[in-house]
Amino acid sequence: MQAGNAHYRLDSDLPTTLAVFPLTAALLLPGGRMPLNIFEPRYLQMIDEAIAGSRLIGMIQPALDGTLHPDGEPALCPVGCIGRITSLAETGDGRYLISLQGVCRFRVSQELAVKTPFRQCKITCFGADLGEDKAGADVDRPALLRAFRTYLQANELDADWESVSRADNAILVNALSMMAPYGAAEKQALLEAPDLKTRAETLIAITEMALARENEDFGSSLQ
Repeated sequence: MQAGNAHYRLDSDLPTTLAVFPLTAALLLPGGRMPLNIFEPRYLQMIDEAIAGSRLIGMIQPALDGTLHPDGEPALCPVGCIGRITSLAETGDGRYLISLQGVCRFRVSQELAVKTPFRQCKITCFGADLGEDKAGADVDRPALLRAFRTYLQANELDADWESVSRADNAILVNALSMMAPYGAAEKQALLEAPDLKTRAETLIAITEMALARENEDFGSSLQ
């Protein structure tokens, strides 16, 4: 896996302790790119330390059931994704605009008691994400594109179909998963899918359910 100027080939190329950025309904996947607007002081410090070190942070969602720790911080989902900071711009008003590129998913082994204002976890990486996902060849691309096209038409949206046609299965599935306007539970299901084929099937199923709900709501509004 290449992210920016760095190559990650083995688990040992990645840290076992990672600063994490909890953000609801934010999905980063290996190879994907995510823009972020950083303005909270603790996360500005997190970015400063990451830039001075490995340039890696962990994107993760707060726990889906809303559980809070005694200190009021939300519990975390079990799985997140490591992102490398590939660009950073200062806005002049105290914010950072950064771009993350996904490297690989990780599982939280333990949240650490730390003195930094940002949270840190002991993690175990999904080493298989660093290589080629052989299940990508089995993705039902026509079914995925049909669901995507139908969703866009139902919501009066458009896409750059020339770019879509050029994208390989991995880029297509992960990009559509990241940009899909679904909620936290759906995003976590896409993140935790064991391989690209399963992620594509999950995305198709979620999209079909969303379309069915929209049709039901439209039918109810006419009654």
